[in-house]
Amino acid sequence: MRTDILVLALTALRRNALRSALTALGIVIGVAAVVALLTIGRGTSLRVAHEIERLGTRLLVVKLGLDARGGNGAQIQAKAFDYADVEAIREQVRGGGAVAPVASLSARVVARRSNWLATVIGTENAFLEARDWRLRSGRSFSGHELQSGKSVCIIGATIQQKLFGAGDALGEILRVRTAPCLIVGVLAARGQSGLSDDADNLVLMPLYGFQRRLQGTPDLQSILVLARPEADPSLVRTRVEGLLRERRGLGPRETENFHVLEMRQVAEAMAGTARTLTALLAAIGAVSLLVGGIGIMNIMLVAVTERTGEIGVRLAIGALPRQVLGQFLAEAVLLAVLGGLAGIAAGFAIAAAARLWLPIPLVVDPAIITLAFAASALVGIVFGYVPAARAAALDPVEALRRD
Repeated sequence: MRTDILVLALTALRRNALRSALTALGIVIGVAAVVALLTIGRGTSLRVAHEIERLGTRLLVVKLGLDARGGNGAQIQAKAFDYADVEAIREQVRGGGAVAPVASLSARVVARRSNWLATVIGTENAFLEARDWRLRSGRSFSGHELQSGKSVCIIGATIQQKLFGAGDALGEILRVRTAPCLIVGVLAARGQSGLSDDADNLVLMPLYGFQRRLQGTPDLQSILVLARPEADPSLVRTRVEGLLRERRGLGPRETENFHVLEMRQVAEAMAGTARTLTALLAAIGAVSLLVGGIGIMNIMLVAVTERTGEIGVRLAIGALPRQVLGQFLAEAVLLAVLGGLAGIAAGFAIAAAARLWLPIPLVVDPAIITLAFAASALVGIVFGYVPAARAAALDPVEALRRD
């Protein structure tokens, strides 16, 4: 009997194929919007999770803030960190692992006949450990190179590609502004980063040599602290803050002129933002699906009015009201389901096309497919029930007379 109802429903839809297609178009658009937006949101979440994993949840970034000692309430740039702060953190902060000083500037780098604008960082080998960065080729700095500030450098993948192409950069001379340095290592590619536009567009130099040849001062812009695996990063952060407050002479009521950024908190904030974005996109898609459902209800009400005579004949020759209800409900559900299947395909196509502008992976999630299919069927049932119930409630004599 159920098969007969489906056959009757399909036959009725085929009689008005154009109208059926236009009605289903509302569901196609709604389901496509839900699938596309949820898929893009899921891809964004995976992208964020990848960024979080790359940053490392045990990493702390100590950065300069503003100092309110500028007079008349004005705020000025706080006093820079120095290497003594780095040594104090290494010696006095329990739970701290790798501690890396960071001094940086933007400079044009030149090799052979090419040049490129890059971020140049003066640091130590602990920088690679703190950022969990691997060398693709070459080596890190030697102890002698760090102590003497020798003119050597490690370059990122972007510098390798822009200045040397497919060639081997090891052993080449790179000129940073007017200071030449010997390339001893090339970093593995990182790609786009949550902290910068291009994480690979950098040159690492021994801190002492960087400060002497390029910066001209012993100042540090930031300090990286990697908490040990067994230590609580939040507790390590509190200890770092307490030590730096003491070293910078801040009283109990004075505002800190620095801040310690905990990557775990950044990770949680980014993950929360991604979840909120996904929920918002799903809500927008749900509104589109609701509009499609209203379209099905309107068309089915029109169909009931047009087919009043047919309904009266069926009831007069012995059809039960529940059979009439089933037929019209089957038509509504069939419209919604067929539109939902087309919408699922269109949604994934839109999400795939969005990758041309958004650097996110395409995630074909079975849960999204199941949700979209179930939602379209539910829309057909909910919005098709009222017209089907109206058809089943018709009096056969009145229906024949009205026809």
